[in-house]
Amino acid sequence: MTDADAVGLRPQLRPTAEVLDADPTGFAIDIRDDGTGGHLVRVRFDGPAPVDAAVRVSITLPGASDPWWMIPGLFYGENRPAQNDRLFPRFQAAVDADGPHDPFVSDEWHFRSDRAASPAVMVWPGAGRHGAALSTAPETALGLTGLGFALHGEQAVLSATFPAREHPVTYYGDAEPRRAQVLRHRFAPGETVELPVRVIELLPDRHDYARVLRELHAEHSAAAPLRPWVDVSTAATLAAEGLLRWHYDPDPGVLLETAGFDREVSGQDGRPVDRQAMHVGWVSGIPWAYAMLRHAARTDDENLRAAAHRVIDFCTAELSPSGTLWGVWYRNRGWTQSWTHHRRGLHSRTLGEATQFLVRAVDLTGDQAWREIAISNLDAVVARQRDDGALGSIHHAETGEVLSWRGTAGLAWVGALAEAAQWDPRYLAAAERAGECYAAAVLDENLHGAPEDVDLAPSSEDGYVAVMAYMALYRATRDDVWLGLAGRAADFALSFRYCYDVSFPPSSMLGVYDFGTRGADQASPSNQHLHAYGLVMTREMLQLAEATGDAHYRERAVEALACFRQFVSRFDGDFNAYRGMVTERYYQTECFQPKGMLLTLSHAWSAGVLLLGCEDAIAAGIRD
Repeated sequence: MTDADAVGLRPQLRPTAEVLDADPTGFAIDIRDDGTGGHLVRVRFDGPAPVDAAVRVSITLPGASDPWWMIPGLFYGENRPAQNDRLFPRFQAAVDADGPHDPFVSDEWHFRSDRAASPAVMVWPGAGRHGAALSTAPETALGLTGLGFALHGEQAVLSATFPAREHPVTYYGDAEPRRAQVLRHRFAPGETVELPVRVIELLPDRHDYARVLRELHAEHSAAAPLRPWVDVSTAATLAAEGLLRWHYDPDPGVLLETAGFDREVSGQDGRPVDRQAMHVGWVSGIPWAYAMLRHAARTDDENLRAAAHRVIDFCTAELSPSGTLWGVWYRNRGWTQSWTHHRRGLHSRTLGEATQFLVRAVDLTGDQAWREIAISNLDAVVARQRDDGALGSIHHAETGEVLSWRGTAGLAWVGALAEAAQWDPRYLAAAERAGECYAAAVLDENLHGAPEDVDLAPSSEDGYVAVMAYMALYRATRDDVWLGLAGRAADFALSFRYCYDVSFPPSSMLGVYDFGTRGADQASPSNQHLHAYGLVMTREMLQLAEATGDAHYRERAVEALACFRQFVSRFDGDFNAYRGMVTERYYQTECFQPKGMLLTLSHAWSAGVLLLGCEDAIAAGIRD
């Protein structure tokens, strides 16, 4: 039985095809079922001379009164909240051509498929309505595929374009729109190509995307074998060494956020290139010091243990006047606010994550001074909890006033509260109230606003935060409601995870090293590069698989860890880095840098999250 049979595919969803940028009279197009629930679009060119053209395959859903779009890892609903302070593509129906023009707002978008974690585009035309998905291969004989959608009146159109094009503009990671990209194939007389497409009807619940993505993962992962460079234990050793050698600075006791690959680029052993800053959580700080403690406990590495203690001591030595940790330390000005336009604002995701790992560090070491700091943070946020359970996204460093309730960054406090419930039952009660409050966002696929640097954008990190929150609630209560929400949040997080290997230019860095992208996550629609932060929830994904009996979650955790055991530097000079260095960014598409490049900075969080993922895997008996 095909997917179409399973949910009653409507006849009007049969795909149509058209030729772009050339006289169509020389082309013959035939669409037929491929016998597996998909379609093969056969295109033959019989013109008298070669011609440059493209082919677009589309499906149309009528009655789209309030469409919700999804391109996995790339586009979610409207994608960018209207008030977001960072510009990137946003959907808006009936754009006023005579009004103020934002070039990143349109009712039609087309993208290169290498921007998508799974090569598919989906739409639900309105509440309670069945949706549809159109999927294809990321590359065909015509080159890189494009994915797109448009709202024409009340008709929602999904399309795949061969080869790719981007419209109405190309997004390159900043506020400056680039010219729309148009690729064409030169058809020779007598040439025939076959283009695979698949149409799947979706149930009214938007979460039906998870079924489709599992099927696409099974289809594409078979052609994308995992190829880690080192085993889990070796990766842990390398990451721990990288943190200690390149990021730890004993004066004053910090994990510097970045360290340049090239240590001679500006003299002084490269130090002017290194970012002289440390977040208390997120991109540096307590979570990765905790990972160092875990590794030191397993390997009895006293130097690593002492460095980790010094970092956590430094992070906890000074609280903000409001009773929480600070956001960021800078060498030239000390502790201050988070990366937010709210003056004196401290971001909940950063504080909550730091506190959660501080609670874990207390459990590991029994340090009572750290325990008191954790309690101060937890008491402060419980006192600010709104009647509906919300914990706020941004807090004033001096007054404790909640400066923003928007987004779901407050979920980051839930894990900390639930894991500290052993100290005070009030914390579990607050965590459950917050879990109930944010459940609506999970059920509506509307998690957004976790990373400090993308404001209210949806991101893979929103998924990680939610998984960690709801698994902490499940561990504390064994209530299956929390387990169900954790599974749903995990599916959201996995929608950012690449299920296939992107092809790179052979002489690019990622091409030369044959980097496999399966298991890597798109950071967000705003930050379109691959990153390893998903390893932060390795423990939770393994526990989720065990609790639900669903091996898919274990498989996805294992593949992510395998993916990022690539490009951990094995020796000084490995891919122009030093032993133990780990980059933050892998450029799988044309965004920020040309495709195939690697950011030549080691990041504390990148080495830290790899170390944490390895230690969690080893604790679960995973070593290969």
